[in-house]
Amino acid sequence: MMNYFEYCELKETINFHMDAYYNNDAPVISDYEYDLLMQQLKDCERENPDWITPDSPSQKIGGVAKRTAGVKVTHDVPMLSIEDVFSKDDVSSWIDKVHALHPGCKFSVETKIDGLSMSLRYAGREDGKLHLVLAETRGDGLEGEDVTANAFVIPDVKQVIDLPYESLELRGEVYMSHEDFDRYNLLQEQKGKKTAANPRNLAAGTLRQLDPSITKERGLRMFVFNVQSGPAEVMTSHVQAMNILSDAGVPVVFHKICENTDEILTTIDEIGNMRGTIPFDIDGAVVKLDAIEYRNDFPAGSKYSSGHIAYKYPPEERPVVMDEILVDVGRTGKLTFTGGFHDKETGLPARLCGTSVSRATLHNQDYITDMKVGIGGTYLVYKSGEIIPRLKSCLSEPHEIFKAPSECPVCGAKLVREEDTADICCVNTACPAQLSRTISYFTSLDCMNIMGLGETLVDDLVKKGFLSGYADIYSLREKRDELVDLGIIGKEKNTDKILDNIEKSKSNDPVRLLTGLGIRNVGKRTAKALMKHFSSIDELASADSSELVGIDDIGEITADYIKEFFSLPQNKEMLARLNAFGVNMKNPDGLSVSEKLTGLTFVITGTLPTLGRNEATELIESNGGKCTGSVSKKTSYVVAGEASGSKRTKAEELGIPVIDEQKLFDMLK
Repeated sequence: MMNYFEYCELKETINFHMDAYYNNDAPVISDYEYDLLMQQLKDCERENPDWITPDSPSQKIGGVAKRTAGVKVTHDVPMLSIEDVFSKDDVSSWIDKVHALHPGCKFSVETKIDGLSMSLRYAGREDGKLHLVLAETRGDGLEGEDVTANAFVIPDVKQVIDLPYESLELRGEVYMSHEDFDRYNLLQEQKGKKTAANPRNLAAGTLRQLDPSITKERGLRMFVFNVQSGPAEVMTSHVQAMNILSDAGVPVVFHKICENTDEILTTIDEIGNMRGTIPFDIDGAVVKLDAIEYRNDFPAGSKYSSGHIAYKYPPEERPVVMDEILVDVGRTGKLTFTGGFHDKETGLPARLCGTSVSRATLHNQDYITDMKVGIGGTYLVYKSGEIIPRLKSCLSEPHEIFKAPSECPVCGAKLVREEDTADICCVNTACPAQLSRTISYFTSLDCMNIMGLGETLVDDLVKKGFLSGYADIYSLREKRDELVDLGIIGKEKNTDKILDNIEKSKSNDPVRLLTGLGIRNVGKRTAKALMKHFSSIDELASADSSELVGIDDIGEITADYIKEFFSLPQNKEMLARLNAFGVNMKNPDGLSVSEKLTGLTFVITGTLPTLGRNEATELIESNGGKCTGSVSKKTSYVVAGEASGSKRTKAEELGIPVIDEQKLFDMLK
């Protein structure tokens, strides 16, 4: 548990990194490292709520006040769904039903944007104009979430509408363009992070971001498709209302007035043909009554809004012939498979939803085997979510089903299939395809903890040829002047600061080094178990399999991974270089190690007299115990210091022994 002085220092550190990321666009640590720092802050503030001040990083994001998560708003007009139909016969039947009651009724046929609904409330002001006062998500249809701060940064959301009404409520669809979606996924791939599945899901997550600057940067857009409430001028004819809004500069959906079934079905086809030419996704066409007063005559149940139906387009499909299967290695070492093909009938790329398609992701070897994918095979391809090409089925089998290579196509190292998964990975930590990620992990908080040398900077150093492995980190001091001249790390002060942090990391305990080496199945906990048994990394490297398996939590598979890692010539050379640079590989003499706390689980809370939280954790774990962050029935003891918070209270409620620091020392005698 940190004291108040340490808490203030942590706030300053996080504020520094927030400024570097949000205001200067020059982050010096990875998102992962930042998240760990923020989690430490939040844990401390939960323990000490009286320490929280408005300027705490937990109360703001990116230098601006954060949107408060989960603030609910009851809709003035329920935001219900639109009933879907999947055949034109169903559309015709519905039109006939409407015309039977209102023979002269007209309809508006509109694009159904594949996004998420948001309503906008406007209030008239003294200037005679409408001003945006509230934006809310659909939620459960009756109650949504206040996202006004994010709506303000969406360019299509008019903050002021030049109409002389007392009030107005609009409903629209928030979406993300193909261009912005592709840009986001490209950045995610470059960072080695998870990409978004489709624009709609990304738009939904973006609209609910706590930081409006993130919402703005990702590029959301919006079309209005309905007037929820307002004066008679916009509550009589739907199409007239859309035209009034459009004339006032409000982006509205494509809409066309139709009088009969033939016109409606023709317009549905016209909208369907748009799918490949517009820069965003649509998943259907909406048919709605133009006369708003008639809508309640056609209720569709409590779930759906009355007076509307949505025709959903069937997915387009084409038969294609597989020409090639490309194998690549991602930043995490996982193999990716992509099929290249041509349209069986035209010999050209397949046309789906108006776009030319010649590639599809093949996921993994199990998928390839199940789908019988191979060169010369014929497959039915469709677009999932109107944008992602996928194989639907095998129409004719190839002569041979494709099999993944046994060696990495980038570095030639042996490939390994992860246990209980379909993933095949390159485990060579020096593989060029994954070098930035592995070095970033080596420098991270749980490993060598080199502050400032985060993922973004590591990636720059790799690309510019300064880093090709772990050991190169410790040769950067020799290139200090060149780094300053190029400005890769920054000016002299920042460069020297990071070089000093690199130098300090040489004295880390060998557990951090072993964790950072990235040996499969050897994380922080396993590294601790190993270094309790061996006095140095060198001794571990010389151990045989039987000795490794004899250690708790080390099975045969993990033992094999350890032996293989230390047997590879490139790893031997890397360790020799680290040793030559003075990186510590030995446990300190007289390290107190025992099994006196084996089987016991501890929770640390409050400020201890002499030990920091990390020191207390290391003391417990080095003597066989386990530390967790929350109190439960499985907790053996709670070690409490000054200003103990809710964890001590919960322990007392559960009857779990609460001890002080001295009692912990007594248990180790």
